[in-house]
Amino acid sequence: MRVATRRSRALRIGAGASYAGDRIEPATELAARGELDALVYETLAERTIAQAQLERLHDPDGGYNALLEARLRAALPHCRRHGTTVITSMGAANPLGAARHAAALAGELGLAPMRVAAVLGDDVLDYCEARRDLLEVSETGAPLASLPGPMVSANAYLGAAPIVSALAQGADLVITGRVADCSLFLAPMIHAFGWRDDDWDTLARGQAAADMVECGANASGGFYADPGYKEVPELWNLGYPILEVEPDGIATVSKLPGTGGVIDVPICTEQLLYEIHDPSAYVTPDVVVDFTAVDLERAGPDRVRISGARGRPRPDRLKVSIGVREGWIGEAEITYAGLGCVERARLAERVVRERIRISGIALQELRVDYIGLDSLHGAASLRPAQPPYEVRLRFAGRAAARRDATRLADEVETLVGKGPCASSLPRKHVREVLGIWSCLVPRDAVHERVQFVEVPA
Repeated sequence: MRVATRRSRALRIGAGASYAGDRIEPATELAARGELDALVYETLAERTIAQAQLERLHDPDGGYNALLEARLRAALPHCRRHGTTVITSMGAANPLGAARHAAALAGELGLAPMRVAAVLGDDVLDYCEARRDLLEVSETGAPLASLPGPMVSANAYLGAAPIVSALAQGADLVITGRVADCSLFLAPMIHAFGWRDDDWDTLARGQAAADMVECGANASGGFYADPGYKEVPELWNLGYPILEVEPDGIATVSKLPGTGGVIDVPICTEQLLYEIHDPSAYVTPDVVVDFTAVDLERAGPDRVRISGARGRPRPDRLKVSIGVREGWIGEAEITYAGLGCVERARLAERVVRERIRISGIALQELRVDYIGLDSLHGAASLRPAQPPYEVRLRFAGRAAARRDATRLADEVETLVGKGPCASSLPRKHVREVLGIWSCLVPRDAVHERVQFVEVPA
């Protein structure tokens, strides 16, 4: 980081991404003119890392975020020029491979010397496999052995500690696998201010600030706009948020001048409550947070101050996200338009259902949706006053074997020429089902560590 530990002034942290495929240019703009101490790219969801583990099975050198190079190529020169540390979970299933790729890129860009740290140890698949009869599935209470397919991944949610260790050892870029989203933001706070790992109230305030920005531009109006009710200016040009954190953990969220969106108390309130099951006891790897006394206060145009969180000791066990192979889904869509489109679509549905029966396609589940008519709310949907002019028919079938999922999609395709008249060409897709489950493991079962890849001068 560009300032010494135990600093006395505010720490500026930019939120550069909130999912694997997030935009590139807003983070680059933060890096260029945000005067940041740290830029965080949070890119992992539960399904993302399970998919990355599957990718690594096919390519041992892969398994990290596909946009790693594009993001770093755009932002890293600005970060090096301004002394901004980059922290990211783009390592996914292969943090060390990602670190080696990033180091090679930094050398190519002439950014040496530089220290790239890979945070390892979140992969606990072997541990969970060996205890399938002992560990409990959080969602069902049954043992892991009851899961409906083979486990392909098991990744523990690490906390801030290994990132703090990497920063203390002079890391310029920290690449992690599965780390709790907010821990990516909490780590530079702990490092910069020298917070104790049992200073629960201070950690809770930092965690509440991190929670505000870990979903990126949601704090500045993303997924908030509802024309006529909730207006967001320049939604296409959202400014990604910046945290200005004080030594006591109280923070202000803001954005760059000239960017779109808006940061205000209503938007921040929605974001603060997002994904929190129990506001009085939000469990993270670093601290259990009580959000019930959090205060959000307007501190100026596009500025909201966050204070009041309280903390309790961190849990003894860590959550593990488990990816399970659960078969295949065959999906196909076809559109009918004009007079009688709904009647033709219903005939098409009957044709496909009869073909499934005649052909003996083995499906565990079949769903048929009339998109534009009742696909979201089913029988509770409002009936149209006039017959619709177009409807899109969607079939989705789940099967144990890929061939059956494929055969369903193929039957929908054959509606062209062998079904009702006047349809579109279909779109079809077959994909593997990755079920996501969870369990808890003791902390001592997780052996986190940091490995450096140097970019020599």
